[in-house]
Amino acid sequence: MKMPKFKFSLTQYKRVWRLLRKPSREEFLTISKVSAIGLLIIGAIGFVIAMAMGMFSIF
Repeated sequence: MKMPKFKFSLTQYKRVWRLLRKPSREEFLTISKVSAIGLLIIGAIGFVIAMAMGMFSIF
């Protein structure tokens, strides 16, 4: 078993953990809005595909 690789991973994780910070309220709201818009777009695309498959009896 190679321990140096595991130790390297832990070192990287610790370094990233130190850089983390809590997002501000404005940043959180922006991320939430962008995520919601993305979900709506993906859902709309899925709905259009489902309607097209139903309309043309593809499957």
